[in-house]
Amino acid sequence: MPKWQNWSGKLSAEPQQLVFARSVADVQALLEQASKHNQRVRTAGATHSHAPLVASDDIILDIAGLAGLISCDPDRKTASMWAGSRIFTLGRALHDAGLALHNQGDIDQQTIAGATATGTHGTGVTLSNFSARVCGFELVTSSGELLRADREQNSELWQAARLHLGAFGVMTAMTLDVRESYRLRERSWQAPLAPTLESFDQHAGEHRHCEFFWYPQQDQATVKVTDETQEAPEYPLAEEGKRCAWNYEVLPNHRPHKHTEMEYSVPAEQGIDCMRAIARLLHERFPEVQWPVEYRTLAADEVWLSTARNRATVTISVHQDVRLDDAAYFRACEEVFLEHDGKPHWGKVNYLTAGQMATRHEDWEAWWRVRDRLDPTSTFLNPYLERIRPS
Repeated sequence: MPKWQNWSGKLSAEPQQLVFARSVADVQALLEQASKHNQRVRTAGATHSHAPLVASDDIILDIAGLAGLISCDPDRKTASMWAGSRIFTLGRALHDAGLALHNQGDIDQQTIAGATATGTHGTGVTLSNFSARVCGFELVTSSGELLRADREQNSELWQAARLHLGAFGVMTAMTLDVRESYRLRERSWQAPLAPTLESFDQHAGEHRHCEFFWYPQQDQATVKVTDETQEAPEYPLAEEGKRCAWNYEVLPNHRPHKHTEMEYSVPAEQGIDCMRAIARLLHERFPEVQWPVEYRTLAADEVWLSTARNRATVTISVHQDVRLDDAAYFRACEEVFLEHDGKPHWGKVNYLTAGQMATRHEDWEAWWRVRDRLDPTSTFLNPYLERIRPS
């Protein structure tokens, strides 16, 4: 029997079929067949999600074969790409056209469909997540129909499915808002948590990017700020925190150590208080935890299920070694996050119920209404999504 597992190895499934698609026609034929046999289909990206979004007993579809840049429009500052394209493959391709992604996270292994599915983001008080940059897309429905959606055509579907959780159909192509190519220089330093938090808002306001990793056992935060520059790229690339190069060479980092992760977004004005509460929790109840806590910023957006919907946001991520039991630690952190009006990242661990999700997303019912209308047979749901859907 086929077996699928996520990047960390923490999540796995044994579906009836594990299918690799290389064309839109192949996806269409697969979905037509699945519909006839009442089989469910979940799409796998690069397996970097820590949430059980892909696991299915029926069909898991790998769209890595649908990859590459399709076209660029330098005048409109847009770029179209196949949905299975890994983020790291887009940087150079866009750069050769004089363009670049506005922002990205420090992992660039995800597919663009997966990154938009979960609201993946980088850091920066003026910079939004990947989902907010989606200008349009093409997806295949459960009947095999190819649909296009953007601000003018199928606009409600576009609004709902910019952050789609893989629940509307199989994304095959996406068009993103991009910008002209740019270079970045970064610098970093270390300091204890208290002075880091006291100065963070100032640094975040003065720099394009600002973030830190705090190591609880040493009480040391590694702070990094990054800004646009007109300086020439410096090769070979320096170590993280000292690089000067094109955006796609500076923003991503090598993160090989297997771990699980919980991330919550809280209103920006509550970020520092929430971080202090997490630090107290670690000192008082989990002094053995060695993995760092990550602190980033995110601009407000208008995406329905975005964790930054209509609010400037701080994101706080906690991590644990994949070989260790993370439940007690993560559940305790989640209590703190919820006390600070937190919303969980869609690609990370959370324990919320359908009712709790509904209270945190003002467009929850509308998102499900659009989804259910497009997929009335629930072809694109799995046990996790069934668990959190409205009753």
